[in-house]
Amino acid sequence: MEPLTTAKPEQADAAFAAEQHELEVELNQLGLERLVFFSDAVYAIAITLLVIDLRLPPGSGELNSAELARALLSMLPQFFTYVLSFLVIGSFWSSHHTKFRYVNRYNRTLITLNMLLLMAVAFIPFPTSVLGESGNATATILYASAIILASLLSALEWWYAVRRDLIMVNTSKHDRRRQTVRPLITALVFALSIPITLYDATLAKLFWAVLIPITILMR
Repeated sequence: MEPLTTAKPEQADAAFAAEQHELEVELNQLGLERLVFFSDAVYAIAITLLVIDLRLPPGSGELNSAELARALLSMLPQFFTYVLSFLVIGSFWSSHHTKFRYVNRYNRTLITLNMLLLMAVAFIPFPTSVLGESGNATATILYASAIILASLLSALEWWYAVRRDLIMVNTSKHDRRRQTVRPLITALVFALSIPITLYDATLAKLFWAVLIPITILMR
């Protein structure tokens, strides 16, 4: 009669550890997916809220063609701020999407930083509305400050992920540096526009356009 073979304690422990590790990886991946899905939803809602303030004046339905055309022309500042904020929030979403392609682990602090970033992004429709209604210096500074805050939080979130080794080990130094520098440049441009606003609010808004060639060059 052949003796019964039993697994060695070391083999059983190794198998159990492997199963636990696989479970932890699956739970981590699920948690990351939920974090990204929630973030995407906030970005989508923030962009959608931008269009709510695009309303014709009361009684516009009774205007003739010429009067309606004048009413629409008077809304050009609102159209400008809508397009601007749509592109800004879209840029934040694109950056967030790219960053989390490299993130493979998370912790409570990263979740907290991500929530702070989402809070700043969700706030952007308010200064957008203020800037569309009144393009004076105060409104321009408020808008610039909101973008600066969101940009700094975006850079901080990525810096923390890199610092705590929450990203893939094969992430190149170029990608690590670019994802840090990009939001800092946005913050710098809007910060420089604040003293320009004190001289001319319209010129400050035009200054924001320098981000277009900078973004193209960075790509």
